[in-house]
Amino acid sequence: MLNIVLYEPEIPANTGNIGRTCVATGTRLHLVEPLGFRLDEKSLRRAGMDYWKDLDVTTYVNYEEFLEKNPGAKIYMATTKARKVYTQAAYEPDCYIMFGKESAGIPETLLVENEQNCVRIPMIGGIRSLNLGNSVAVVLYEALRQNGFAGMNLMGRLHELHW
Repeated sequence: MLNIVLYEPEIPANTGNIGRTCVATGTRLHLVEPLGFRLDEKSLRRAGMDYWKDLDVTTYVNYEEFLEKNPGAKIYMATTKARKVYTQAAYEPDCYIMFGKESAGIPETLLVENEQNCVRIPMIGGIRSLNLGNSVAVVLYEALRQNGFAGMNLMGRLHELHW
């Protein structure tokens, strides 16, 4: 099972949206505190819709606790500072893809320690970053594609008519 890690997320609507994406893809969500909101906030529930109750989510008091409780985790770090594009990574079926807080990203000290596992989404110059929820979806779906969309329904119904 793939894992999304949000390092100190600040905006409840983004986290709610990401939670919904995780439910839709069978992905675990890991939240590293401090959070910029409470998990019972209305805006978090609104963005996650009625899917939040189905979410496999774990919170950690800090990054050290996350590492302690997930020993040996293969962690890819999504950042605008990476040399490698997210499509160049080979995502293992049980890897962790980490995203930083909206205002500052992942701390540079962590990025430097894990440079070989840092990935970025290409963008036109002058754009600071994509929305966190969009970034998670882009990279997560590449990881899912590389793993054959394991366990996912590949043939959805288009509409009520049959053709």
